[in-house]
Amino acid sequence: MVAAQHKRAAEAGAAMLEAGGDAIDAAVATSFALGVVEPWMSGITAGGCMVLWRADEQKAYAIDYGMRSPAALDPAAFPLSGEGKASDLFAWPHVKDDRNVQGATAVAVPGVVAGMALAHQRFGKRTWREVLAPAVRLAEEGMLLDWFAGLQIASTARALSLDRDAAAMFLEDGKWPPLAGWTALSEKRVDQRRLASTLETISREGAKALYGGEVGAAIAKDVRDKGGCLSLSDLAAYRASIADPLETPYRGGRVFAAPGFFTGGPVITSCLRKLSEIARPSYVDYARVLDQAWRARLSDGGDREGCTTHFSVVDRHGNLCAVTQTNLSIFGSRVVSPSTGVLLNNGIMWFDPEPGKANSLGPGKRCLGNYCPVVGETPNGERFALGASGGRKIVGTVLQMSSFILDHGATLEEAFHRPRIDMSGGERVIADAALAADELQKLENAFPTVVARRLPFPYHFAVPAGVMRSGELNMGCTEIMSPWGDAVAELN
Repeated sequence: MVAAQHKRAAEAGAAMLEAGGDAIDAAVATSFALGVVEPWMSGITAGGCMVLWRADEQKAYAIDYGMRSPAALDPAAFPLSGEGKASDLFAWPHVKDDRNVQGATAVAVPGVVAGMALAHQRFGKRTWREVLAPAVRLAEEGMLLDWFAGLQIASTARALSLDRDAAAMFLEDGKWPPLAGWTALSEKRVDQRRLASTLETISREGAKALYGGEVGAAIAKDVRDKGGCLSLSDLAAYRASIADPLETPYRGGRVFAAPGFFTGGPVITSCLRKLSEIARPSYVDYARVLDQAWRARLSDGGDREGCTTHFSVVDRHGNLCAVTQTNLSIFGSRVVSPSTGVLLNNGIMWFDPEPGKANSLGPGKRCLGNYCPVVGETPNGERFALGASGGRKIVGTVLQMSSFILDHGATLEEAFHRPRIDMSGGERVIADAALAADELQKLENAFPTVVARRLPFPYHFAVPAGVMRSGELNMGCTEIMSPWGDAVAELN
């Protein structure tokens, strides 16, 4: 079973399972396919993290492939404008010309291809070329410009128009979002043939094509031609890593999360420990532990990511993986590499542009993030892989859904349908309009509370995707309001 934010990507992963592949084969296929059909969320210049469970070893692992700043990055090249706050995602001081947000100057060293290659090398069964083949085919076909794609493009059309190659790829006449008529079924597609060629090269040559080879050289040249500082040596020096995850005993079960301050793993671990002291956590309890955790986190850093994608996989042997990856902002830097057809990240925005802080801009530094994939185990031996997209909203969603399963005995489907709240670092709680009146009243008595509905756009809450294995039965779910998300099972 593969649960992903786009059905075509989930189908790519399920095809690997049908061919006898491992959960990791499915994860690699899904990851690369998502970079084609949902390019504004992730792609081969994204970063991320994976938490996985190996049934044969009865052991969990975490694979980290977050972004880094280029070695030649000069903090002096990002002067503060003195004009208030940044224009995107973070409350950083505004940088002149949005150089840390928009354009080639915002591009960081990517990690997704390295992370997928490490996972595949360690656990994959199908060949690298096989697992990338679905993404190549999807790129040759071109992403369908349906109403939801048009809406996403329209939300960023002005920023996309500033880069000639991004405008050519995503906008009509370089200016207008490609929105079909209100009664029409769109047959328009994005021309991704150059991206298909790039993916074909990576499928043939492996990750080294990006990390020191011709694909990496082309991307680095394009970034530098557009004013950035990414170099081929930055790419050649990049390494993904594999480590033991954080393990938190909880209600007779346990939850595995990504280690290190550079993910949301420590935040959800802290919240789970606090919730374990409460007999039956309520929505007010969720809000309180999240509020405490974010106050501590933001006093030390102050990070969140915006436009991520998440998918989860379980195979017939009970191997699971939860995978989250991101370009950071929607459409990343809003810059396309013309030589490769790749939309580039804007990972430099993760850094605080004010000097003298732990997370201040600097060369060769690790980028912060709050992606929070987890693998959980119930007292009955059921296992689930879960995560979400949605910036700082991610941790709260993963925490609540894990608690629904472990504290309240919810099935995976019930956990996805239950109302949620968001408390992600401010004093205000956003509460699902579907919450029971008494629960809502308790929240309003404890915190400033705003009521919002779950919508296809915009998202007031994070967008989860998860799978569960119960005995020999595998199941999967995605966000109920997502127009593209779906869980796809292998047919065999």
